[in-house]
Amino acid sequence: MQFRFGDHLLNAARRELCRGSQLVAVEPQVFDLLLCLIRNRERVVSKDDLIAAVWGGRIVSDATIDSRIKAARQAVGDSGEKQALIRTFPRKGVRFVEAVEEEDAPIVASPPPEPFQPALPLPDKPSIAVLPFDNMSGDPEQALFADGIAEDVITALARFPSLFVIARNSCFTYRGRAVDVKQGGCELGVRYVLEGSLRKVGNRIRVTGQLVEAESGKHVWAERYDRDLADIFAVQDEISEAVTIAIAPAIADAEVNRALRKPPGNLDAWAAYQRGLWHMSRASADDNAAAETFFQRAIELDPNFAGGYKGLALAVNNSASVYGTRPPRDGFPEAESLARRAVALDPADAEARARLGMTLWMLADFYGALAEVDRALALSPNLAYAHGIRGSTLVFSGRPEEGISALETAIRLDPRDPNLAARINHMAFGLYLCRRYEEAAKTARRGIRSYPKHPMCYRWLAAALGQLGRTAEAAEALRQAIGIAPGSFATYLRGEVVWVRPDDHAHWLEGLHKAGLSRIAKG
Repeated sequence: MQFRFGDHLLNAARRELCRGSQLVAVEPQVFDLLLCLIRNRERVVSKDDLIAAVWGGRIVSDATIDSRIKAARQAVGDSGEKQALIRTFPRKGVRFVEAVEEEDAPIVASPPPEPFQPALPLPDKPSIAVLPFDNMSGDPEQALFADGIAEDVITALARFPSLFVIARNSCFTYRGRAVDVKQGGCELGVRYVLEGSLRKVGNRIRVTGQLVEAESGKHVWAERYDRDLADIFAVQDEISEAVTIAIAPAIADAEVNRALRKPPGNLDAWAAYQRGLWHMSRASADDNAAAETFFQRAIELDPNFAGGYKGLALAVNNSASVYGTRPPRDGFPEAESLARRAVALDPADAEARARLGMTLWMLADFYGALAEVDRALALSPNLAYAHGIRGSTLVFSGRPEEGISALETAIRLDPRDPNLAARINHMAFGLYLCRRYEEAAKTARRGIRSYPKHPMCYRWLAAALGQLGRTAEAAEALRQAIGIAPGSFATYLRGEVVWVRPDDHAHWLEGLHKAGLSRIAKG
């Protein structure tokens, strides 16, 4: 079927709009909107009707709908002032008011059907396709800008070891097409699809993005970025980085939630690994033990899956360094061995290399730790975990100011990191070592509010308050520090933790003595 109005001809089957003999470039959603209005020209079409017809019922803003209507008017030579073809009825909707003649489209030979393409199996880790961003600006030059953002996001996400990212060439076959997210996800074999749009008004640009779970159509994340278009390449880099930083943690959260919905008896290696990460994020001795169980199960289900070894290395390390449930002389070498196994299975896994860096730092091999972290960051520059391990290593190796900066970067990159308790804990100690006692106490309290069963921040809080002369508060924090993990506290007190330098240990003891350590230990 084709529709003729004025000097325009719209061919529904071929999805073409012509003005006279000239083909008019129309974006897919704008074409769908125009076709919807023409087919329903006998009535006013509401915004809800348009959302159902053009966006498949997905949530979109009024501004997005208005921009598509504006683009449809421009395509047929109309405007918001004239409204000769597309008329707005306030608080009701819009209607196509121009006279339309329906015609049978000329019959053309159909191309041979494409061979059946079965749905691709999902990879064993979260998978994502970044579709070309729609250029809604009406300015063809901005199409390059939109493509640049999508390409940069694909490149950046590809450097995250936890993600399976579809290559640019495959994603960009969807340029200029109205894409059903479920269909696109099935065709590309991915669990998540990132789609977005760009609009330019004057010297301002607006980029929107939304991450959708392809199977369910559920929105996982959505954001809007408004910028002044002073330096187009700087703005492109800034938006690409912001989108990338937001996407990876959003997918991590979604994957944990998927794993938690699975019955315990129906876990695969990836789901068992995600369950372990969830327990790690709760930062308590009991949850650390549960995490060990899930990571061990992941290894049993798939001995060649690096994630199980990465997770177990962290849990074993925590049991020796934080909770005192495993002797350090046994725990640290075991954690290093597990991390090396993960690296051997996947040398390009940046997180595995950062985990190896963590185990080397705990063995006081600070140079080796930083070397592994540098390798990790070369593979994945925005990997929050690697920045966190770099920060911790610097704090404990005598460079606390640099360490604090790296820890702040880690938290900015992933504010929902399962290892956030460690980041805050080490930042508090770094601030203490810099003699910024008020900030150290404030940061330690932040850690305690979020992770009340994690023992470390109580230790730094007690010392910081002791240095500030707030002895009553310091004594209470010290009692809690001893009570939560007495074995681990005693190990720290005796200076048996090789990753704490003697001068830093003496500085910490000074604060504890001012907090009343001798009196409380006797009592």
